[in-house]
Amino acid sequence: MSKSAFELAVQPDMNILVHDGSKRYDEIREELQRFSSLVKHPQGIHTFKMTPLTLWNAAASGRSIVDVIQVLDKYATWAVPMKVKQEIAMWMDRYGLFVLEGDDEGDVLILKCAEEARLLSFMNDPEIGTMFIGRPVAGSVQIAARHRGRVKRELARVGYPVIDRVGYNDGEPLQVELVGKLGEYPFSLRPYQNSAVEAYIGTTTQIAGDGIIVLPCGAGKTVVGIGAIAELGSETLIVTSNATSVKQWKQEILSKTTLSSEQIGEYTSQHKQVRPITITTYQMMTYRRDEAEEWVHMGLFHQRNWGLIIYDEVHLLPAPVFRTTADLQATRRLGLTATLIREDGCERDVFSLIGPKRFELPWKELERQGWIASVACHEIRVPMDEASWDKYRLAASREKARIAAESPEKMTVVERIVEQHAEAPTLIIGQYLDQLHQLAQQLGAPLLTGATKQEERERLYKAFRKGEARVLVVSKVANFAVDLPDATVAIQVSGTYGSRQEEAQRLGRLLRPKEDGRAAYFYTVVSSGTREVEDAMKRQLFLVEQGYQYAVSEEGGKSSAHIGVSGAS
Repeated sequence: MSKSAFELAVQPDMNILVHDGSKRYDEIREELQRFSSLVKHPQGIHTFKMTPLTLWNAAASGRSIVDVIQVLDKYATWAVPMKVKQEIAMWMDRYGLFVLEGDDEGDVLILKCAEEARLLSFMNDPEIGTMFIGRPVAGSVQIAARHRGRVKRELARVGYPVIDRVGYNDGEPLQVELVGKLGEYPFSLRPYQNSAVEAYIGTTTQIAGDGIIVLPCGAGKTVVGIGAIAELGSETLIVTSNATSVKQWKQEILSKTTLSSEQIGEYTSQHKQVRPITITTYQMMTYRRDEAEEWVHMGLFHQRNWGLIIYDEVHLLPAPVFRTTADLQATRRLGLTATLIREDGCERDVFSLIGPKRFELPWKELERQGWIASVACHEIRVPMDEASWDKYRLAASREKARIAAESPEKMTVVERIVEQHAEAPTLIIGQYLDQLHQLAQQLGAPLLTGATKQEERERLYKAFRKGEARVLVVSKVANFAVDLPDATVAIQVSGTYGSRQEEAQRLGRLLRPKEDGRAAYFYTVVSSGTREVEDAMKRQLFLVEQGYQYAVSEEGGKSSAHIGVSGAS
């Protein structure tokens, strides 16, 4: 098939091939984002994939089978296979086939199915059938309220999402309002933040419910969460990624609402405060002294009459919290994330136990509106020295990754980039501590790792914000919840294999708009000819899907290429 002979082609396996040189590529990509995801992006032809989950999320956001098929018909160079149209219809029709109803205070709920034979077919299922009370009658069956989460999870896993209309416990009421000013300036939610809150809470014309808000780093997901708290007016538990994020949430709530410090509790290793608004971490919730013991702090989920639980960075939700969340279905749940991607494949669990995607805005759209900074992405491929190559050839697969990541040849390139941006606040981010120690020593820069105490972290962050430390070397702790709005350059020297999630989070460190409107720069330094190159391609998938372009260059004079979207930053 000639690359220049088509714009879009739909394959029978639900893959969509798109020519990235098309004049309409940006338009096509934004349409496809609504019901598919990018899975390959070699230069020339990009591959998007429709899956049950991408189609369910499309249905949950109000898109119809007709909407999806019309998009494909509009751009396809050749006729869309009938088999694909039938499969789209099948998966999207399944959203709404099963509905859970009842009283959230009752002991028994009603599971309804529009196809009575389908419900009957699950009678003998070893997981689902055991939750039924008696036999289905007229397309309905009773289940115990305690199985509310479990039945949703199990049906989703076998391909049948459940719409939950049972309702929620209001929780203990809490008087909270948004402030009208921040210092001398008026404060209100940005238009898209307000739309996100409405998409979650619902309006007189829009039915909503539990679910997930997807916005890029720097776009104010925390403010969306605060808006939801103010709208619901109930006591709230917030679970986030780390202790730094706990403090940031508290500061944001104090500055943007009428709540006092005495009403907000930090539940961490240092403090065990349980208050009307309580903020904790996933690490605290999954802590246990040894594998034979119960989770020490999981009882926090039931310690107060919460009306809302916010799962910040919901894509990080660990398995023990998944299991507990299945028992928390009567409490409203809000997930916040920059990307729904989970490298462990548990996206369906997030969908069934937290809820569907309620709101999302493309990153480039927010960039065009000036809400987040523009970022130029560069991948620099650096040859390894002979000694490293000798080790690499003889190493096992996992060790190969580390040898390539820690190649000493990267040091010179990093130094050059730092010199190139001599005045810019710069983060150097990596995976391996030996490499980071060496870089910190070579550059005379402070190093922040998981072993750095919270007080020292705060001191380093403050020094970076004030310009006293222009370069900061950071480990994986910087992947999440690091509020460094002036960070202008990020240099990634090593990472977690092909993690799309990590790539998006690291670029996200640069997205807070700069006061002078300057652009930001994201560099990835990889060892050429090694598995790092393939991992880099995988890591970039989500960002390329969002419209970012990577300028790829080879050290040693080879010409550069562009991976991504023509005309993107």
